[in-house]
Amino acid sequence: MRTGNLLLQNFAARPCRTSRTRTHFNSKAPGGSGACSMRLPVGLDGPRVPEKMRVLVLLAVCVTLHSCRGLPSRLPALSASSPGQLLLSDPLLDYDRLDEELGGGNRTGGAERCGPCEPDLCPETRGCRAGLVPDSCGCCLECGNLEGQACDPGDRSRFYGLCGTGLRCEAERRSAGRAPGPAAAAEEEEEEEEEAVCACEEQQPVCGSDGTTYMNMCRFREAAFSNPQLQSRGRSPCRTVPVIKVPPQNQVNGTGSSLVFLCEVFAFPMALVEWRKEGRDVVLPGDDPHISVQSRGGPLKFELSSWLQIEGAEPGDSGTYRCIARNNLGSVSASAVLGVLGAEELSSYLANSVSEMKQLMEATDYDQDFY
Repeated sequence: MRTGNLLLQNFAARPCRTSRTRTHFNSKAPGGSGACSMRLPVGLDGPRVPEKMRVLVLLAVCVTLHSCRGLPSRLPALSASSPGQLLLSDPLLDYDRLDEELGGGNRTGGAERCGPCEPDLCPETRGCRAGLVPDSCGCCLECGNLEGQACDPGDRSRFYGLCGTGLRCEAERRSAGRAPGPAAAAEEEEEEEEEAVCACEEQQPVCGSDGTTYMNMCRFREAAFSNPQLQSRGRSPCRTVPVIKVPPQNQVNGTGSSLVFLCEVFAFPMALVEWRKEGRDVVLPGDDPHISVQSRGGPLKFELSSWLQIEGAEPGDSGTYRCIARNNLGSVSASAVLGVLGAEELSSYLANSVSEMKQLMEATDYDQDFY
């Protein structure tokens, strides 16, 4: 109120000016030689504001200003190392603190910084091949993690997220990635780290209506998400002729070198794999002492891996080698060419290969945007 009285006294004592302002001198005002009166700006037609109304307006303005000055400020003073320069420690730059004070988002579940749950504000989820799981606050739903992805153990999402439908979070031992060597081999067990990943609960293979064998039910669900017409024909692999997953590759090497051809086959029923060289009607290795064949199951279920190894290769070993896989439903084969060269021929071959590689790199525009 003291501020209002001072404003009224200042207004009464201030001389009046004749201009296009709101205050004008009135020589015919009652009770004195002159007084100030308030009018609307020139150009606005309308009735004059009564004297009591003007006083009430001034009093209201003063009371409002007085009340605003009395309220405490919620923003603390800024700290600065120099004028006009804000520090990272300023509360105004603490976005996490502001997020907590303003509600912290649409989350719930009792977790830290989870505000009241409003399901209508939850984002829409799309493309969730492993189904939906609760988010970190238990309010909204988000995509579940797929098989092999990192996960958070327990029933609450903390960092990686929860596993999707039919998956559980299990600890998997993985190597820490040390360089190979005797010291690394000795400390391999100590350097292994445990990482929680999603694993499918139903590990039985599934035969799909598209003729594809899915290694477990989770893989089948992922495929069915993209192809709603896909159906299961049974909990076993699809009966099929062998399929060569990894065929042998062409090789060029020098005289006296050792080399290996690899052939990986999938089949159900299981396949028998054999190696042959074109021009010879003999199943390798035959009676050749520097050629050997090894086979074992894997790396996955219903797969077979076979290696053809040649030690001390000679120019006569050059030719085409064929991997043949067969079962009672049929057979399939894949071939690779081997070239065994002398020292001079190998040097010339390597020089030509390097030249061709340089030309290919120069002709390739790596700056072009293919995306």
